[in-house]
Amino acid sequence: MGVLNILRMFEVRQKPDMVERALVVRLYFDKSEETESASLLAELGELVSTLDIGIAESVLARSREMHKKFLCGTGKAAEIVELAKAHECDVIVIDNNLYPSQQREWEKLSDLCVIDREEVILDIFAKRAHTREARLQVELARMQYALPRLARMWGHLDREGGGGGSGSGGGGGAERGMGEKQIEIDRRLAHMSIDRCKRELELVRKQRKTQRKEREKMETPHGSIVGYTNAGKSTLLNLLSGSDVLAKDMLFATLDTTTRRIELPDGQPLLITDTVGFVRNLPHRLVEAFKATLEESVLSDFLIHVLDATAPEIMRFHDTTLSVLEELGALDKPVITILNKIDLVEDPEILERLDRDFPDAIRASSLTGEGMPELLNACSHVLADRVARRQYRIPQMRGDLLHLLHTDAKVLSTDYEQNDILVSAVVPAAIAGRLSSFLIPV
Repeated sequence: MGVLNILRMFEVRQKPDMVERALVVRLYFDKSEETESASLLAELGELVSTLDIGIAESVLARSREMHKKFLCGTGKAAEIVELAKAHECDVIVIDNNLYPSQQREWEKLSDLCVIDREEVILDIFAKRAHTREARLQVELARMQYALPRLARMWGHLDREGGGGGSGSGGGGGAERGMGEKQIEIDRRLAHMSIDRCKRELELVRKQRKTQRKEREKMETPHGSIVGYTNAGKSTLLNLLSGSDVLAKDMLFATLDTTTRRIELPDGQPLLITDTVGFVRNLPHRLVEAFKATLEESVLSDFLIHVLDATAPEIMRFHDTTLSVLEELGALDKPVITILNKIDLVEDPEILERLDRDFPDAIRASSLTGEGMPELLNACSHVLADRVARRQYRIPQMRGDLLHLLHTDAKVLSTDYEQNDILVSAVVPAAIAGRLSSFLIPV
């Protein structure tokens, strides 16, 4: 059967391409959680819209306590189901993480597809992943999510038997046996597929590690652009590098890391990588699944943290990004903070608050170019100890050294004197040692 068939069974229940209308729900259990829950509900609406599913209504519902069956009380669950049917919804999307048993109870009550935040994000990731590594990571995460939910794929086998007796001739017992047998087969196949996916991922990561080693031989400094999803990271990379990375006004517009080479004002080359964005309550399995994608931020020399200056929840987005980076072990390096989309902020009070909350941040706009010179100068400052302007006398027979200078340094001028080449260049500290014997004293 294999992973594709198991995933296909999982999707038959869901039929994401046929879903047109959703009721979006966030449950909270304490009055102090209301503001945060309203913000998370709005974010869930954006995530669902990213899947091209219409939002019939968004419901922020409070329950006095958590319940085992529906997470909220039975009466509250019935009200939500009634509202979904009144709107003729195809799906109920609940922002809270649901146990498989709770998901089954919601579907029994509503006779509708019921999914949680994690499943929404998994579906977005499945649509957005393009590289082999990203697709494997998504496949692994989806299989791990689907595994404990296999029982509901074969629930019809339990129901078909009806109310037969408990003896050996009872039809219900026979059907249940068929269902249980099929579930065990599928679980075994799912585990085999998960193991296969992990092996393939490890192979891809080894290949990427080899590619990274080749890049590190160039000893070119490396910065990573990080930040909350939809903060404008890809647009910033496009502006700095003149490239055409996909940049859309949607959550998780792209999941694949993209690296571009640029030149700093001091002549030093720099590799910049755009990484996948973060959201609050990102499922832990996805943090684990995408660690390889986010590894660039761990291995880079410094980080460029992009914040959306127009976002009311900017401080929460800031903290979310830093908490994930801390989990990845990437906060032990310099961070340049960018207040992006500053051209859209007109309220003086908001500007004053941003200056107060982020006193060292650079005001910038990826659309107008505001702040780009300051950003490039900040990158140069972070790497200042890695470059110096030098003059060399290099024998013409040493073409390898000339190639090194043109590849990993910024050559400012070249003159010829008898059998020597006089080169003036901005040289990274990483390669300066190999050229020291050819240095012309100042």
